[in-house]
Amino acid sequence: MRFAVIAFGGSNCDYDTQKVLTEVIGVECDRVWYKDGLSRSYDAIILPGGFSYGDYLRAGAIAARTPIMNQIRDHAIRGGLVLGICNGAQILAESGLIRGVFTRNAYPKFICRQAHLRVETAQTPFTNRFKLHEVISVPIAHAEGRYVPSEGDEVTAGFRFCDEKGVLTTESNPNGSWESITGVFGGPNLNVLAMMPHPERASEMILGSSDGKRIFDSMAHYIQVSAN
Repeated sequence: MRFAVIAFGGSNCDYDTQKVLTEVIGVECDRVWYKDGLSRSYDAIILPGGFSYGDYLRAGAIAARTPIMNQIRDHAIRGGLVLGICNGAQILAESGLIRGVFTRNAYPKFICRQAHLRVETAQTPFTNRFKLHEVISVPIAHAEGRYVPSEGDEVTAGFRFCDEKGVLTTESNPNGSWESITGVFGGPNLNVLAMMPHPERASEMILGSSDGKRIFDSMAHYIQVSAN
């Protein structure tokens, strides 16, 4: 089982994500510089958070048009897992791997705090270690995290902002995302997930929550089962 974490100029959560995968989850993981491309096969590819170069134009717009994204798109079409976190989610949206966009927060400022999320489906490669409508705690850190679908899009939500009881409220939706959605699936078998919260920052209790770890656990479980 082999994972890859793609680093762009400005990525700042690449080493964090790699550490969680290798030391907490216990899987092989390469950090791949975007200019080097994918020189070997991977079961899962992760685009981490940060500020990829060109974000001053539109978050993720330039990174989405680099050659490595063609390889990642092919990987997703073949059914390989792709997870985009925060800036990585913006890149997936800009590259068309999920429907809709992540744009400026409704109240235009940077938000950095813990958030409650409701699990909207427990039958995917990323959520099979959760219960349906379970409420988890994962931090957010973004200024352009408001999810908006394109007109006429039918989207499959992975996570929604909620209160501690799982109720969707205006107050529990920190960035004004459409229908409180903060995680969106794509791909032929829901094998692509773009999410704004940072699961790597909630992968050990020393960080205040280990809820995010189960997203990576779900990926590893799915890969293992699929290989048998």
